[in-house]
Amino acid sequence: MLSSIVLFAGLFNLVSSATVNNVRPLVIWHGMGDSYASPGLDHFQSEVKEMHPGIFIHSIFIDEDPNLDQRASFYGNVNQQILQVAQQLADIPELSRGFDAIGFSQGGQFLRGYVERHNSPPVHNLITFGSQHMGVSNLPSCNAWDLLCQLARQAASRGVYGEWAQENVVQAQYFRDPQRLSQYMSSGNFLSDINNEVFHPSSRNSSYRDNLASLNKLVLVLFLQDKTVVPKESAWFGSENPPEDITMDQLSGSDQMPMLSAPSAPNTKDITPMRLQTLYKEDWIGLQQLDKHDGIQFVACQGAHMQIGDCWKDLVAEWVGGSLGVN
Repeated sequence: MLSSIVLFAGLFNLVSSATVNNVRPLVIWHGMGDSYASPGLDHFQSEVKEMHPGIFIHSIFIDEDPNLDQRASFYGNVNQQILQVAQQLADIPELSRGFDAIGFSQGGQFLRGYVERHNSPPVHNLITFGSQHMGVSNLPSCNAWDLLCQLARQAASRGVYGEWAQENVVQAQYFRDPQRLSQYMSSGNFLSDINNEVFHPSSRNSSYRDNLASLNKLVLVLFLQDKTVVPKESAWFGSENPPEDITMDQLSGSDQMPMLSAPSAPNTKDITPMRLQTLYKEDWIGLQQLDKHDGIQFVACQGAHMQIGDCWKDLVAEWVGGSLGVN
């Protein structure tokens, strides 16, 4: 009788272990001024683990020293960082069957860059919070006490499209000035590339479109009172309209009609929403294909930039922690 009980207990533990190991892992990329091991991120991971028992979570780092990792959110080459992260994720056995991903602020477009350029191991669901998918037309503001941020902002402001800023200042590498789209496309080495915003259509990378369209779900979270990200609609692939005599269609050699302007409130800049973007209409990066299969979810959260509150809970409950091999 005792041996039967022991055998049953062993089988129960084996089944439980297999069930836990079948939970899809989660990868997180933090935002500007944060680090992979910050108290806030540790607390968030603890709450996710309570919600999804047994889940494996990896917090992306550029440097294992938290202080240097924080510095790398301001200074560094984003292309090199994504390449480093791709190798980092490939070396983690728990991620080999794929994972869900959450990107906080700039971490969102960096994870999208990973999906488009690498995606091995593959991302299943991608959630981005307040990310700058269509860049920023004003450099992110800094807290008065944040000297590291202020120095990076000053360095970028002096020559945002200069070679030094584009190679060394992270925020400059997703700066998209609607007044200088030609310079953005010729000088930018990160955002213009992953958005396939190039002068010659033949130069577009079709694998970016295929990889992004392979996502099960892309969840785009916008903060309604966001004044850090300008424009805040960048979180939903919206962008500030260029001057009337400059359109992305003209710059990219498209034969499509010029971009349309979305309605705007008085004293605000006109914004082109995702479905009116040329990159969507011509499906440069797979958004249209993903959208047609109900693969994009737009979410609006009350609050300023990254003031998440409880807004994350329903999203993480639904799109994180599923069973591996199940959509």
